[in-house]
Amino acid sequence: MKRFWTTAALVECERGWGIMLDGRALKTPARGALIVRQRPLAEAIAEEWNQCGETLDPAAMPVTGLANAAIDRVAPDPARFASDLARYADSDLLCYRAGSPPSLVAAQEASWDPLIEWARRRFEIDFALATGIIHVPQPAATVRQLSNAITHLDPLYLAALSPIVTIGGSLIVSLALAERAFPVETLWEAVSLDDRWQLEKWGADAEAVAALASRQRDFHAAARFLDLLN
Repeated sequence: MKRFWTTAALVECERGWGIMLDGRALKTPARGALIVRQRPLAEAIAEEWNQCGETLDPAAMPVTGLANAAIDRVAPDPARFASDLARYADSDLLCYRAGSPPSLVAAQEASWDPLIEWARRRFEIDFALATGIIHVPQPAATVRQLSNAITHLDPLYLAALSPIVTIGGSLIVSLALAERAFPVETLWEAVSLDDRWQLEKWGADAEAVAALASRQRDFHAAARFLDLLN
C-alpha cells in the first residue's frame, strides 16, 4: 500500500488515546478503533506511522501490529486467548534439560536455574525437571498458579506476551519479562541458548542465522511493547 497520509498525530478521547492520519482516525485491520489507554504506547504507534516510507510495510511497524492484535484478536475473547498461552505451563522450555555434552548442560544450568528459582519464589511452586524431550507433567499446583498469573491480564498484555511465549517456548520467561524481573537480554539469551549453542558447535548457515535474527527482533519488539504499557 502506498503512503496516503502526511502526518500521524495523537488525539485524546474518553477511552484513552487514538491516532489521526491527517485528521482521519486510524483503525485496525478489522475496522475497529485503534485506541489505547497508555499515552507512551500511542506515541510509539504514531511514530511508526510518521517514520513509514513511501510504501506501508507492516513488518516494520511491530508496535502497531501488536496493538491491532490486542484489539482485533484478543479483546473479543481474552479468556480463550490466555488459556492457549497457559498451556505452556505444563511444557516450559526451562524444564527440559540436555543430558550431554557437559558444556551445554552447564550453560543451561547457568542461564535457566535462576529463572526457575525466581518462579519458585514468586509463585510458591515447584517444577519437575526432565532430561531429554519426553514430556514430563508438572505438578497441578504449578500449572494452576502459572495459568492464573496470565489469565487475569488485559488484551494488550496478552498480545505482547503471545510472541514472547511462542518464540521462546517458555511461560516462565514471559512472566519474568512482564514483571521486569530480569533484563530483556538475559531472557532472550535464555530462550535462544540451545539455538546459539548449536550454531557455535556445528557452524552457522545463512538460513539458520537469519531465522534466529528474525526471532530476536520479534522478541525484543514484544518486550518494548510491554515497556510501553507500564
